[in-house]
Amino acid sequence: MDVDLVVPMKHPRDGKSRLRGAVEPDHHPALVLALAADTLAAVVSAGQVRRVLLVAADPRAVAELAELGVEIIPEPPQGGLNEAFRHGEARLRADDPAAVVGALQADLPALRAGDLTAAIAESANRRAFVADRQGTGTTLLLSAPGAPLDPRFGVGSAEAHRRSGAVALQAALATLRSDVDTPDDLAHVRALGVGKHTAEACAVPR
Repeated sequence: MDVDLVVPMKHPRDGKSRLRGAVEPDHHPALVLALAADTLAAVVSAGQVRRVLLVAADPRAVAELAELGVEIIPEPPQGGLNEAFRHGEARLRADDPAAVVGALQADLPALRAGDLTAAIAESANRRAFVADRQGTGTTLLLSAPGAPLDPRFGVGSAEAHRRSGAVALQAALATLRSDVDTPDDLAHVRALGVGKHTAEACAVPR
């Protein structure tokens, strides 16, 4: 079954606070936008992804990402990461109540479509998640067909998703587990090989 994905995003100037200093301050928003652009470019090229809904704090600030083939809607008034995922899920289920809905982070610039496709295949229509490379966070959460996504993102989300009944996927999925929160994370994904947008953003002289 194909998957519909929800991807949340803060305003680029506000996102990735722990990554500040990786590039010049004036270029920080461009780097945040580049991380998302490379993530979304990989996602839309994955064969089993049907729709991608970007839930944005400020749709105008990320409007250029629509060129990648994603839909952009504003986040709900109450804000918050899990609220953004639930808001996107509700919008997608209004069109297809039986869909498999996924929650994906927007900071996976080394993502390869093959890793995402492999995760979807391993989930086998179960509610399942992919832990980050540290094993504590979550980069991807998938619902069972027509069943609640029940996102529990935040500190210790991998354990929270496990305790709520989601299956931890075991495949290597190196590029899907490598999100970017810190300069060390950025160095790690650059070693894996990032997309063109992030490569260009990192190449700006300091």
